[in-house]
Amino acid sequence: MTTPALSFRLIPMRARDPHEPGRVASTLELFFDLVFVVAVSNAAVQLHHELTEEHVGSGLVSYAMVFFAIWWAWMNFTWFATSFATDDWLYRVVTIGQMAGVLILSAGIEPLFADRDFRVLVFAYVVMRMAMVAQWLRASRRAGPLRRTALTYAVGITVVQALWLASLALSGTAAAVFVLFLILAELSVPIIAERRATTPSHPHHITERYGLFTLIVLGETLLAAANAIIEAVHDHEAVTPLVGLSMFTLVVTAGLWWIYFWPPHHAAIPTLAASFRYGYVHYLVFAAAGALSAGVEVLIDVDTDHSKLDSRAAAFTVTVPIAVFVLSIWLIAIRAAADRLVNTVLPIGAVLVLLSPLVPYALAITAVVMALMVAALVASGAQQDLARPAGPGVRGVDRADVLE
Repeated sequence: MTTPALSFRLIPMRARDPHEPGRVASTLELFFDLVFVVAVSNAAVQLHHELTEEHVGSGLVSYAMVFFAIWWAWMNFTWFATSFATDDWLYRVVTIGQMAGVLILSAGIEPLFADRDFRVLVFAYVVMRMAMVAQWLRASRRAGPLRRTALTYAVGITVVQALWLASLALSGTAAAVFVLFLILAELSVPIIAERRATTPSHPHHITERYGLFTLIVLGETLLAAANAIIEAVHDHEAVTPLVGLSMFTLVVTAGLWWIYFWPPHHAAIPTLAASFRYGYVHYLVFAAAGALSAGVEVLIDVDTDHSKLDSRAAAFTVTVPIAVFVLSIWLIAIRAAADRLVNTVLPIGAVLVLLSPLVPYALAITAVVMALMVAALVASGAQQDLARPAGPGVRGVDRADVLE
């Protein structure tokens, strides 16, 4: 007899094997990431405008809020997909629904920066999160011992989304405090849900997903480098500084890519606590990479006399994101896998980059320091660890334990 699930051509949504060989990102996951290119780009553009107009504080606060919505929606889907993805038609439709929410969110970024209008942003965010609730409810039907975990996710996300909608009735200080509370509530849902039984995660798959998103946000910085060349073509008086800025941006972005992909990321999440640390600190990684592209655009404005910031303040708009990116990756993925040389050079190098605008030739110093950090990675010879398979300590529930 044909089961109802099979009659609708649906695949039972059961927990995936955390040791599944050859697990890689699906084309649906890659398609899902594309809409976030739009959101990240819009956030960086708006940050650039705020910084170049010398609205540094308000710009950074708005950017941090927008990027939380982008990062949290992406990360929740990514971890769910590594645990329960089926790739049948219903899973695809719900995922595309989440993508629609991301596009709406992109439209709400400018009103937030310009008028502190949260309405479109909150509505889009709730759309994305409620699609995630539908995924968790479907997963709960065949989750076995993970049923309670799945339902906790569904209930927790739903409650927080209701509170997000309620927050639209507030304004001023009360709204700001309540938003901080809601962000903490969002971060707490996975911690509470995973206490009794942890969802399975495939270490190579999940870290590949993070790596792909990192490439997306670094790509925004390369776009800024191209914009510097384009401006140089149109502004002959600023050709030399703009071409130099473009080359600097390429060197720095290549250095960040080298640093990020040097350690064996799959070995950085052997426990539940390590997984939370890895996932949550990536907010700083992604946000810093996005902010770097905005900083490069600010430097272009300085070179073409279109910025209210002076050259020193503008330099901080690139050195701060670089330092945050390097320190974050060092903390969650490199420190435990590296030798003394790397663990000395990277944090010291990040601090030197951070402080470089205090002395002349800040960008040149930053490029040299980035090159020295990469040289330390090469000299350590530890990159051979990248080829090692994940160890037996990978967290997760075997597929055999959760099948009904």
